[in-house]
Amino acid sequence: MKVCTDACLFAAWAADYLKKEKLNPKNILDIGAGTGLLSLILAQKTTAQIEAVEIDENAFIQANENFIASPWKQRLSVFHTDALEFTPEKKYDFIITNPPFFEDDLPSPHQNKNAAKHSSTLTFAGLLKIISTHLLPESFAAVLIPYHRLQHFEKLAMAQQLFISHKTLVKQSPLHSPFRAMVILKTADQKINETEITIQHTDRNYTPEFINLLKDYYLKL
Repeated sequence: MKVCTDACLFAAWAADYLKKEKLNPKNILDIGAGTGLLSLILAQKTTAQIEAVEIDENAFIQANENFIASPWKQRLSVFHTDALEFTPEKKYDFIITNPPFFEDDLPSPHQNKNAAKHSSTLTFAGLLKIISTHLLPESFAAVLIPYHRLQHFEKLAMAQQLFISHKTLVKQSPLHSPFRAMVILKTADQKINETEITIQHTDRNYTPEFINLLKDYYLKL
């Protein structure tokens, strides 16, 4: 799977949230790790032990290789399993996930891409149940979702007693509508803090907000 700009932005945003809120998670779970991007970014900005779960064998192999090659290999591990069947011996004080996006969209002819991008293997309802099961009380989860599914996601989250506390809408440029939402879930209901970030100016140069979040991860910024 290719590394996507919105996934990089999401991981950097989550790391920045932890810093701003002065949170220091001890154990992080990355659900649907892909090649390990989210885990690697959080490993750079936290001291947590990070465990990742990935169902696709090739992605699992590549994530494991990436973890071993990183400076944080002692704090990173990945499990080749279905997240619905993952049974760790502990709960986590931070969970991050870039889940399959699409339920009713046209699927790809490639089964591994279907599993990664379409919720044929993991629906939002299933994902939220996993988060509720594995999250410690009064802890947090970060989720990247398509903007057009935000209201549906929020209703499903509330059914699991998970509530959005922070929401950042992502736009490609000032001329575009939001296409992604980055949200923080908590186990207690409270007023939602909503912000917005734009990736590029109309001249296709990155915005200062984007640069500020990604400068520690993008070599050319």
